[in-house]
Amino acid sequence: MSTRDQIAADIEAFIERTGMPPATFGRRAMSDPMFVFELRGGKRDMRSRTVDKLRAFMASYRPPRGGNESRAAA
Repeated sequence: MSTRDQIAADIEAFIERTGMPPATFGRRAMSDPMFVFELRGGKRDMRSRTVDKLRAFMASYRPPRGGNESRAAA
């Protein structure tokens, strides 16, 4: 599995696990609400710096207290 495929799978698992909407993930992790949609569509290339930034975001993420991310303010 390529690095791009692996990070894409990791992002999908993160979104599923946290309930975070894809646009919220993109906005918070990359300042780009279209990031996940473009990644899914094959329109995103991955540099090691980008992969590092995404992994750091997911590793440091703490869910909001008392609820699902999809209900939290973005």
